[in-house]
Amino acid sequence: METTLTERGQTAVPARIRKAFKLKPGQKLEWVEDGSVIYVLPISSDPIRAFRASAQGSKLTEALLRSRRADARKI
Repeated sequence: METTLTERGQTAVPARIRKAFKLKPGQKLEWVEDGSVIYVLPISSDPIRAFRASAQGSKLTEALLRSRRADARKI
């Protein structure tokens, strides 16, 4: 999926992504740099639920990031 960055540094989140991740107007997003890769992660409005999910999914997240790095090296 491709979007364009405006002169003011803004971009649009495609409708398919907004629907899939249930993103709402005003929701905060976190931008994470990982070498030559940029990840955009939704920030939960419920910090307790987000903390519990991050503790449970940390190994899964690390595995995903390793996989993405390997894919990026192949390109």
